[in-house]
Amino acid sequence: MTDVVASDPIDALPKEVSAAARGRHLVFGEIVSLYALSIAGALLLSGLLVYLTGGSARAVLGALLDGSILRPGRWGLTLGSAAPMLLVALGTIINSRAGLVNIGQEGQLLLGAAFATYVGVRLGGENIGQVAGFGVLVALLLAGGAGGAMWAAVAGALRFKRGVPEVLSTLLMVTIASNAVGYGLKKDWLLLAPAGDRSNRNQVSEQLAETVRVKRVTVFGNEFPITVFLAIGLAVVVAFALARTVPGFRLRMLGQNAKTAQRAGVDSARYGMAAMLLSGGFAGLAGAVMLAGGDFGNYQLVPGFSVSIGWTGLLVALVAREKASAAILVSFLFAGLRTGSGFLAATGVERKITGVVQALLVLALLIPPAFLYIRERRRALNASKERI
Repeated sequence: MTDVVASDPIDALPKEVSAAARGRHLVFGEIVSLYALSIAGALLLSGLLVYLTGGSARAVLGALLDGSILRPGRWGLTLGSAAPMLLVALGTIINSRAGLVNIGQEGQLLLGAAFATYVGVRLGGENIGQVAGFGVLVALLLAGGAGGAMWAAVAGALRFKRGVPEVLSTLLMVTIASNAVGYGLKKDWLLLAPAGDRSNRNQVSEQLAETVRVKRVTVFGNEFPITVFLAIGLAVVVAFALARTVPGFRLRMLGQNAKTAQRAGVDSARYGMAAMLLSGGFAGLAGAVMLAGGDFGNYQLVPGFSVSIGWTGLLVALVAREKASAAILVSFLFAGLRTGSGFLAATGVERKITGVVQALLVLALLIPPAFLYIRERRRALNASKERI
């Protein structure tokens, strides 16, 4: 007898298994096609927008690539910008997996940077040694995380004690945080540098001592702070914890169905509060990393210090679809748009165009899951009607 070899490996499987496998292949191919079409559409719209504003899409793309990775030293700068974005995104992912909506990362980052500045300046004098300086640096980073966590804890307490939606409280608290830091930069007993270290009109903090700063490494002519490795390491830890640990499973259960999680013994207030604390803590740590890393504010707290990194980190988590591993690449992409925008002046196009391109990419990456959700929802409704 001659064996018959199936042209498709799936055909050799039992009918039920074969049908399921074909379904998975079709769904995967459909998802890939949707993402490809959405991204292509966003890029075409971006090119059209550049053309209508009098620029060249090819020149703009070349400028973005040169400014973010191709020119000497540029990808090191991009990595330095990506690290705090990734940290903010990790906290947002933890929070979202618990079914909560924290959109106050910008304020939590600012408070974290302020706490880190206070500790770093007060404990780290100009003549502090290497060993003591490292201890102060660790304390500075911990203080930043504590500051962000404390600010998020206020919103968490309002949510679980008073029923105030965290989406409102975290957003409103951004303004309070901004004004609080602004007040601190007016008082020399808080954050303001002595008059001899600044001009009379500048409201800035003291610079961190050299031994208190994050070490920087140089790779192929690109310099970046070692906190880049810290951010990537934490992303791996968060991904593992959410996927492979019992607390991570309970957190995901809470986010998917709070009532079922409570019946299974998950304390929603306890786990929800922990998620809020971690979310704010990561944002505050991002502020401390920005301060001690040197890529933002020249090792001192200045007005407008956050430069929208908190908002961008929120977008990173959104585009990464709450996956910590995917957030690593997405944060580098967003950081590249940020650093590359500085090269757009030579093309005659406003650098703000990168904000529009960024928004279009975010929209493109959100369309496929929204489309699939609506379609599955309709199928479920039709199936329930047929049963009736």
